[in-house]
Amino acid sequence: QVQLVESGGGLVLAGGSLRLSCAASGRIFRINDMRWYRQAPGKQRELVATITGGDSTNYADSVKGRFTISRVNAKNTVYLQMNSLKPEDTAVYYCNADVSTLDWEWKNYWGQGTQVTVSS
Repeated sequence: QVQLVESGGGLVLAGGSLRLSCAASGRIFRINDMRWYRQAPGKQRELVATITGGDSTNYADSVKGRFTISRVNAKNTVYLQMNSLKPEDTAVYYCNADVSTLDWEWKNYWGQGTQVTVSS
């Protein structure tokens, strides 16, 4: 049993910054790739950023140069630093991770989401 819990969302003016956190807990042996997705009302869920177990990163074109994904493996936590926020960044942000337990059962997990609202 693994849980992912996001935090750090909120309301911010355009041009502002937020840092999202997602902490994994439970029966965790290893976490490989971790990701941030977002979904706005009436829109498809969008992959925002990925960080691999080897710390390679990838970003959606819409956030390149503004967002930074990072992780602290000792804390089983992934972060998303969001700078120069735009109204179109408004969405519920979800973390996602590939996790193995002590039983070596690899599964994909989702957090509950955290709301980010950017106003102009």
